[in-house]
Amino acid sequence: MTVLRIILGDQLSQDLSALHDLDVGRDTVLMMEVMQECSHVRHHKQKIVLVLSAMRHFAQTLRQRGLTVDYVSLDEPDNTGSFTTEIQRAVARHRPSRMVVTESSEWRVQEMLEGWEALTGTPVEIRSDHRFFASRKRFAAWASGRRSWRMEHFYREMRREHQLLMEGNQPAGGEWNYDRANRKKLPAQTVPPARQQFSPDETTQAVMALVEQSFPDNFGELQEFGWPVTRSDALRALDDFVAHGLPSFGDYQDAMKSGAPFLYHSLLAPALNLGLLSPFEVCLAAEAAWRSGEAPLNAVEGFVRQILGWREYVRGVYWTLMPGYADQNSLHATRNLPAFYWSGVTDMRCLREAIGSTAKHAYSHHIQRLMVTGNFALLAGIAPREIERWYLAVYADAFEWVEMPNTLGMAVFADGGQMASKPYAASGAYIDRMSDFCAGCTYDVKQKTGPKACPFNYLYWAFLIRQKDRLSDNPRMAMPYRMLSEWPQTREAEVVAEADTFLDQLD
Repeated sequence: MTVLRIILGDQLSQDLSALHDLDVGRDTVLMMEVMQECSHVRHHKQKIVLVLSAMRHFAQTLRQRGLTVDYVSLDEPDNTGSFTTEIQRAVARHRPSRMVVTESSEWRVQEMLEGWEALTGTPVEIRSDHRFFASRKRFAAWASGRRSWRMEHFYREMRREHQLLMEGNQPAGGEWNYDRANRKKLPAQTVPPARQQFSPDETTQAVMALVEQSFPDNFGELQEFGWPVTRSDALRALDDFVAHGLPSFGDYQDAMKSGAPFLYHSLLAPALNLGLLSPFEVCLAAEAAWRSGEAPLNAVEGFVRQILGWREYVRGVYWTLMPGYADQNSLHATRNLPAFYWSGVTDMRCLREAIGSTAKHAYSHHIQRLMVTGNFALLAGIAPREIERWYLAVYADAFEWVEMPNTLGMAVFADGGQMASKPYAASGAYIDRMSDFCAGCTYDVKQKTGPKACPFNYLYWAFLIRQKDRLSDNPRMAMPYRMLSEWPQTREAEVVAEADTFLDQLD
């Protein structure tokens, strides 16, 4: 009898565990485009196009291998709109002896998978996802019994375990972390390399038309769509990054520049998170560039740390702490998300740049996310769930398992330090140091208070004042709280009042 092999939209890998031991002559692969997943949050138009186009291309690749693929398109008249009801229809069509599926990347969908057997009366085998360096059990074993979790400790174990950038038992170059060399501001006259874009083919163009018709009011633009939607294009994107981005990635990974949203960043996260690339091959390509002298160690280590370190770490955090993690709000933030996060209409140039490039490309790099849009949300006291849903919606690479911990743990410190050792709060001085955004802004980054002062300046101090009871004992916050201890109460009250006035105008 037929075995039904189910592939979800971010499982587009030929070596997916659900496809192991497949019988080409008897088994059927099921792939489903469903409205429930397309509208779970108000996804960027480019994100929907990326996922659906990549799914359709992957299905065609499987057919070319001789596999039987049952593909349910979003606009199919009988499409019922959810995974669960489409599974019921598929079971009725194929009468399989059993179903095989790889575990979902998202808690919500995993709960659906675990209910399919009882719902359909058909046995369901849920297999582990082997496309990561660390399984969920491996991370849980690492985390068990530790008083605190820190990515750096986990990252070093992963380096040793997988022998990446290692010389025997020692880190290549003698240091585990070259972050101190990776904080340079981009020189004014530097022109970042043009990045490879992939023109939409006939399949992608059809999906673009479908998305414009089905989601006309969703955030974002489609004119600049250029993401890789096939494995062959994803491999070309990897080669392009290693040749043109990686050599300078380390030096300028924290830099920001107006009109240059990509700089030297890899742009590989969407392909990685869809399964078009594996983290193993990406890290090995970067390591090979260092060993051949094509890229310096600080750049390669910084990049590998993002993949082998942060990406694996946040997945572990997500699966170890869900489902309660989604509701974390340690700083008791309750403000609604300002409308400019959707429109980009604001006098703050840094936010305008970050949100504008997000609308245009479904992308901004990690410092723009953390220290501009995230920093503002933290300082303004925006409810964690609101900013977290925004991040999930607007970025092409945002899947909940990777996006949620980065938002709740890093950007807005909603988990109270489970993931990061301190809030990433900063005044306008940090943005000025790492970008050219402050030049020509309506506000003056040098002014601390007053109508022309950069709002980040008084919002920063007002945040520290409001959170004094929760944060003043944090060793990494000792310096600003020492400075604050010298302020008279009248000055504190004035700063808080100025921040309140600004934030009330947002509402």
